[in-house]
Amino acid sequence: MIDSLGTLGTLRVGLIVAFTLLGLFFSFVSMTGVIRLPDLYSRAHTASQADTLGAGFGLAAVALVIGLEGTGFKTVLLLFFIFVTNPTAAHAITRAAFEEGIVPWTEGDDRR
Repeated sequence: MIDSLGTLGTLRVGLIVAFTLLGLFFSFVSMTGVIRLPDLYSRAHTASQADTLGAGFGLAAVALVIGLEGTGFKTVLLLFFIFVTNPTAAHAITRAAFEEGIVPWTEGDDRR
């Protein structure tokens, strides 16, 4: 089957696999950070950055699979939407926590 794809088809399949693996990696890093990090601020940081990259690479792989038709364009729009809203939501949550008086974890703090 790979022989019938040609050079561009093989490159496309390679990019799809690479983007999928990168998406899974960053999603796993985000999940591990949310579980292991000690406080809301650290967890929001990893969730906003690593999870955004994981979802971004996953959606990029989906867009490559679908192609440049209407649905692929909608996938790219969703990708940009996630890149804007995910960090903004994490910032709003951490700012609200700070304004409520939730103090960040510091070295030597027993709260975990």
